Formats: sequence, structure tokens, C-alpha cells
Amino acid sequence: MADNSAPLVSVVTPAYNVAWCVARAIDSVLAQDYGQRELIVVNDGSTDDTGRLLRGYGAAITVIDQANRGMSAARNAGIRAARGAYVAFLDADDRWLPEKLSRQVELMERRPELGFCSTAARVENEAGALLNLWRCPRDHADILATLFAENASIAGGCSAVMVRKALFDRVGLFDERLGGFEDPDLWLRLAAVSAYACVDEVLAVILRREKSVSRNLDTMRAATLQSLRKNRALLPPPLRGGFWRDCLAGVYTDYAKPAYRAGRLSLAYADTLRALCLSPLGRGRLCLGLLRDFLLRRPV
Repeated sequence: MADNSAPLVSVVTPAYNVAWCVARAIDSVLAQDYGQRELIVVNDGSTDDTGRLLRGYGAAITVIDQANRGMSAARNAGIRAARGAYVAFLDADDRWLPEKLSRQVELMERRPELGFCSTAARVENEAGALLNLWRCPRDHADILATLFAENASIAGGCSAVMVRKALFDRVGLFDERLGGFEDPDLWLRLAAVSAYACVDEVLAVILRREKSVSRNLDTMRAATLQSLRKNRALLPPPLRGGFWRDCLAGVYTDYAKPAYRAGRLSLAYADTLRALCLSPLGRGRLCLGLLRDFLLRRPV
């Protein structure tokens, strides 16, 4: 039963042709031991049985129907409709453990300086086998710089994050132009104006599928580069020079490797040379090693 004195948490789930999995996500929200919550599912123009399945939940959830506009637009529609003091996100193919919301609300209420938080997560493949545990970052204090250097630092990704709703008025919503990198982009903007913390318990389960957006090399590469460039000014002035260039170089080397493995040798060489020019001291050894391996056709 809901405690009406507790802050309301608005849970936002985007849904596009997810009849195969969305019930599991919804049920994991309804099974939370934190009762003061609302679940907003945004049906983003589904053409399968998603709409019918959602209607079957009746008043237990709020459904927003819209034409297909993509995951970020769906999340943004949910944020605009949210009534809670906190907004939590859950993708339709992920799920939560029952204590997830209560652990995060307790943390956020105890530490008012926090603008957002996440939890550790279990990452599974489609067969339910463990791929890895997504642990909390070691450095919470300087999370902005950490995010520039390691874009996936926020444990659990979007399905583990809770945000103070008032902060969206300051930093904006998900950037719908950044296909596949909208989440880290928002975390950068949040980290520039507030503190972050992580509940070091596995309270979310993340599904990794071969067809997920994160597997699209070109989309992710372009979005990552665009985000790091447009958010450069969020860094303290001393970090906007060599540190930022080194972070950008890291993006190029990160994407050079999958490009090489995909047989896209021109892109792999070009990105490695870009990284070398941006950060010859910080990334020089890595870049030269990659170029050698590419030339010798070694696995990377």
C-alpha cells in the first residue's frame, strides 16, 4: 500500500513493438516494495500487440499513445506527463528487483545535493545468461570528468537511473538528435549542475541484444562525437583543452576497433590517425599499436 507522505516516483517506459517483453518490465514495476509511484508507458506507434497488452493493465498504468518518433521522444513525452518529484526510467526489455525504487528514494531523500542516482545492474543476454555486472563508478565526486572520459560510467544505464524532476527545467530533456547516445548526453548535463551517487546493489537487470541501438556503429559514433563537442563548455576551463581532446581521441580509438573488426579498414585507420593527432602524448602508444595491428591483420 502506498505511503501518501512519501514522494511520488514517476516511472517512464518507452514501448515500440515490445509485446514480447513489456509485461515483464511492467510487472517488475508493479512489484516494487515502494508504493508511491506511477508508471507511464509511452506507446511509440507500435504495430504489434503492444497497445492491446498495455490496455489490459487498466488503471494500474498510464498509457500515452503517439506516432513513432523514437525512444528519446517517447521518454520525453513521459517526462512531460510525470507528476512525481522523481523520474525513473525503465526500458521495455529490462526489469527491476523489488527494492530498486525504495533504495534510491531513501538515498535521494537523505542527500538533497544529489540530482540523480543509479544502481548496479546485472547484464544478461537473450538466453538469460550473465554477461557482466555493471558496477558503480569508483569516482562519484568528479562524475562530470569521469563521464567525459568513460561514457558508460553511470551504472545500469537508463534503466537504473532516477532523476529529480525539477532538474529537467534546468538541463532540458533527452536530446532527440543523438540516436543511441541520448542517455550519456543527459547524464553529462545533469552532472554539470548536480551531484551523483550510486546504490552498490544489483537492483536492475539489463538485456543486451544484437539488434540494440548500441550495436549500430555509425549511429553511435556520430552521436558520441556530437555530444562530446556540444557539451565541452560544461567542463571546468582547465579541462577544456588537453583533457577534452584526450577524451575525444578515446572515442575515435574506441570506434576504430569495431570498424576494423567489421572490415571497414579506411574508417579504422582514419579514426586512429585522428586520435593520434588529438592526443599524441596521451594516446600515442595506443594509436601506434592499433595501426600496427591493423597493418598486420591481427585481431583487436
